[in-house]
Amino acid sequence: MQEGKYNIKAVSKLLDIQPGTLRAWERRYKFIEPVRNESGHRLYTEKHLQILKWLINKTEHGFTISQAVALLESTGTLATEVSETTRKDEQMIKLSDQLIEALLSFNENKVHMLISQAFSMYTLEQTIVDILGSILVQIGDKLERGEITSAHEHFASNILKSRISSVMYTIPTNGFLPKALTVCAPGEKHEFGLLVFTVFLKHKGYETIYLGESIADKDLFTVLKIIRPSYLFMSCSLKENLDGTFKLVEALTKDFPDLKVGLGGAALSLISAEIHTVFSEVLMGDTQSEWEEWLKG
Repeated sequence: MQEGKYNIKAVSKLLDIQPGTLRAWERRYKFIEPVRNESGHRLYTEKHLQILKWLINKTEHGFTISQAVALLESTGTLATEVSETTRKDEQMIKLSDQLIEALLSFNENKVHMLISQAFSMYTLEQTIVDILGSILVQIGDKLERGEITSAHEHFASNILKSRISSVMYTIPTNGFLPKALTVCAPGEKHEFGLLVFTVFLKHKGYETIYLGESIADKDLFTVLKIIRPSYLFMSCSLKENLDGTFKLVEALTKDFPDLKVGLGGAALSLISAEIHTVFSEVLMGDTQSEWEEWLKG
């Protein structure tokens, strides 16, 4: 619980909070103090995540952050509430740790059993974002640090994607909501983020057609003419694919003026301020709250 495991980018994604907001809260209210690694970067513990999750929940229910922090520092009924939240979080952490161990041991039967257990214990969103999404972040970090091989990462990502896909196709949609098409941006093969977003869309009732890995531009234009969706969503995770992605957006805007295009993915955090201004209308952000706001626009 006290070991620093998550950098600020991972915390931002897991808890749906902007890094700037998190830094501002820490400076002003000093309710947590992240540990630092050898490079001086913040690392958050499981306990930090529990506190932050509790505070964010309070702000979503009408509290200001200062009121939520004051509650956190008070006594009485809060202690019971935090204790219950901690107990539930510890259950989720234990299940996640067991899943990671099974994945890194290539124990496919146990992996499927634990994932089924997660879906039975938690909501669809909690299972996909808080458990499976968190696991993929941790495995990615382990690969970057050289603690596991690419074989471990491939096995884990493939099995997690297959389970999310199987759930995605069972979610009922609302025929009165706009139709959407989701596909990876040109040159992209990393589907996990797109899968999570597609589940988000379908869970909201959007009739969503998922294509997965990138397809040839001409093929995409053909599909758009056949399906005629209101939305096209693309995910770009690699910096080298940004130029091709933005060129495609320009072509799509010209040929399909009524089509609303949305872009997401890790690579978009690397674009210049100038590019951000030019393509601001299609940039959706990284968090579910930002996706909600973009869809309302």
